[in-house]
Amino acid sequence: MNPDRLPKPAAAVILLRDAEPRGIEVFLCRGPRTLPHAGGSYGFPGGEVQMKDCAESLARRCRGLSAEGARAIIGAHFSPRDALGFWIAALRELYAATGILLAVTEDGAAAPMGGRFNERASAQSLDFYALLERENLYCDASRLAYFSHWQTPPQFSPCCDARFFVAPLPEGHAPVVMPLEVGHSLWCAPDRALTLFARGELPMLFPTFASLRTLADFDDLRSVLKEYQSRQLK
Repeated sequence: MNPDRLPKPAAAVILLRDAEPRGIEVFLCRGPRTLPHAGGSYGFPGGEVQMKDCAESLARRCRGLSAEGARAIIGAHFSPRDALGFWIAALRELYAATGILLAVTEDGAAAPMGGRFNERASAQSLDFYALLERENLYCDASRLAYFSHWQTPPQFSPCCDARFFVAPLPEGHAPVVMPLEVGHSLWCAPDRALTLFARGELPMLFPTFASLRTLADFDDLRSVLKEYQSRQLK
């Protein structure tokens, strides 16, 4: 196969919260319409795994899941660091799109939100790796539960080999989307999103549709996390 046509590794986060009076809601965002083959479609915050996501320095700045544990989850055809890179990329992309920073301090406490961590809102491009180093923070991979694996058909460009993760919205926080990353966003119950899709009002690619179809069978956030966190190996 032409190396340029090899699937590019990617990661996405399905951000969830409890709905009132019952059920769950999913955070959906629409990328810029200029994106190839997915422009204008709604999906989950995500993007390509970068080489630096798989670096030893990033593996050392990760808590909640070992590189060997990540490999056991997604397959032995990946090196341990390449496997863990999916989790790191997912956390990085979630932060880039929403400002939600799933990280911990050196003593294991949840990283604070707001203030200096939201300078991205004005700078537009705060380097994720520099932020971790500067604030002595660690990626909290335990906040992501492995959900599914999707690969786009080879006729699409770019062809992506993507891993999806589910994560609860941290209590007391809300996504702050960036115009350069996200064209539009909304919280929506899975079954409602599927109804809007059927009406032609909420375009989405099949992996998003299938993920929402799966999530529509759950009654609350706790049941989703119980199902998928139990598969996370330490």
